[in-house]
Amino acid sequence: MIERYTLKEMGDLWKLENKYRKWLDVEIAVCEAWAEIGEIPVDAVQSIKEKAKFDISEIDKIEKVVKHDVIAFLTSVAHSLGNESRFVHKGLTSSDILDTSLALLLREASDIIIKDIRELMEVLKHQAYKYKDIPVIGRSHGVHAEPMTFGLKFALWYEDMKRNLIRMKRAKDIISVGKLSGAVGTFSNIPPIIEEKVCIRLGLKPEPVATQIVQRDRHAEYLTVLSLIAASIEKIALEIRHLQRTEVLEAEEPFMKGQKGSSAMPHKRNPVGCENLSGLARIVRANSIAALENIALWHERDISHSSVERIIIPDSTILVDYMLQRIKGILTGLQVYQKNMKKNLEKSYGLFNSQRVLLALIEKGVTREKAYELIQKNAMNSWKTGKQFKMLLKKDKEIKKLLTPKEIEDIFDLKYYLKNIDYIFDRVFKRVS
Repeated sequence: MIERYTLKEMGDLWKLENKYRKWLDVEIAVCEAWAEIGEIPVDAVQSIKEKAKFDISEIDKIEKVVKHDVIAFLTSVAHSLGNESRFVHKGLTSSDILDTSLALLLREASDIIIKDIRELMEVLKHQAYKYKDIPVIGRSHGVHAEPMTFGLKFALWYEDMKRNLIRMKRAKDIISVGKLSGAVGTFSNIPPIIEEKVCIRLGLKPEPVATQIVQRDRHAEYLTVLSLIAASIEKIALEIRHLQRTEVLEAEEPFMKGQKGSSAMPHKRNPVGCENLSGLARIVRANSIAALENIALWHERDISHSSVERIIIPDSTILVDYMLQRIKGILTGLQVYQKNMKKNLEKSYGLFNSQRVLLALIEKGVTREKAYELIQKNAMNSWKTGKQFKMLLKKDKEIKKLLTPKEIEDIFDLKYYLKNIDYIFDRVFKRVS
């Protein structure tokens, strides 16, 4: 229910009804500003505020003839106002309305996504502390490295999302600019005071210097931030996909009652949710590339960016909203198999202690090269024979001269690897940045 509701909320943001409503909000704000400087009768503005409306089906019919969406919109609004419609769109160009209203929409989209990120961070924090002290094998290149804890994975993702939250707040600020400076941004038919007054009314900042449009590096930065959020979600999803493999099976995304995994194999429980998220991240990343392509336009403006933005901006905001909600649900219901974590720790015969042995031999005065040679020889023998690494070390004649059995036992103490977990958690969750 949460996923559907939130998706509907973001989806509604980009419906024609809301888009045209924002256009009208901007037009009315401009009329109010003109009235404040005595250029439009106050009673006319009040009448416009009371009577102005639009009809989507009428706009669609008009646009088919005039081939211009803003003119079609203004014509529809004019039908509701009569003679007072002459005050609407005074001194403006279409992009003044389009770009200023788009800023309003993107600001609202930002608020939804910021809320999503905060909610996900709460889940990540909860899971991080829940599994803070549960040992798991750490992996590099997919191969056993050294032990860590399962909670550290969530702490890492929490820190990722903390940075995404900062980025999203900045993106909201970067995009929250209005532009009401006319055909090429020179205020030829509208004084700068109108832009200032309207932006204050709408909670925006005036674009310091514009052409016919707000410059598209702002939108590219916004879409790039969305792609970074999507990449962070994919990072989590990919880890879960790896952990769900039969050979690992340390964690598994929720599998609901009645759910089916395969049309051919009834036993299958596939990480389809995480795979979906990996795929959707590709779309959001691709959209950010399109946004970067929109920055360079002919002279003071062409409209090659316009058709692109009609797709990439609604799609990316809707997708990221959905992805944040979906990964939150997956992580909340994540199935965790601690017994398998323990089994996997034991699969490499204790070889993850090799660095500790290396350091112990160096402390005994052995050169690093010689120590490495002694340890690697026993490690490769352990892999080949399936014998415990610790046992082979205790039997090695050269190592026996350097390390006592008790010293070797102490080296293989799992608690050693987890001694700084609390320190890391304090850095992530408790220290003020």
